[in-house]
Amino acid sequence: MFEDAERSNTVKFSEKLVFSESFKPLYREGMSLVEEAADYLDGEGRAQAKGLSRLASTLYAAESMRLTTRLMQVASWLLLQRAGNSGEMSRAQVQSEKTKIRLDTPVAPESTPGWGEMPERFVSIVTRSMRLQERVRHMDNDLFGEEKPTARAGNDNPVNSQITLLKTAFGMR
Repeated sequence: MFEDAERSNTVKFSEKLVFSESFKPLYREGMSLVEEAADYLDGEGRAQAKGLSRLASTLYAAESMRLTTRLMQVASWLLLQRAGNSGEMSRAQVQSEKTKIRLDTPVAPESTPGWGEMPERFVSIVTRSMRLQERVRHMDNDLFGEEKPTARAGNDNPVNSQITLLKTAFGMR
């Protein structure tokens, strides 16, 4: 009982952030990264991918799908929080809807064959998307609890990373 009372009196930094003007820069950063990734993948990235080896091209395709999935999940989370912040949705509605969002889209380890051929800008976007996903996941856990284990692409098991890569490339989960 004391623990529940103590928990209800605790002010969560993430909750204050999401319901304040300080949330807007995070929201803009996330939406800007979504737009940058889409522009890159539809233009410069498409052209650069044509010059990759077959192995690197397959990896690029798989990581592009992961990048898109990751950013769409983060954008969905940000949009939900904005809706809650603006009063369009109640906290209960936000919490209910956010259960549909997964904040655990992995990335292939840099040791994956073909990774060294990835275009520099692509790697930059992937890296920034991972950092953003991690920040959002941390905030989500702070706001709602129930953190799910991070689904990294088998960073310590090279066979597992290859299996995960193949599953991603062929659309299996």
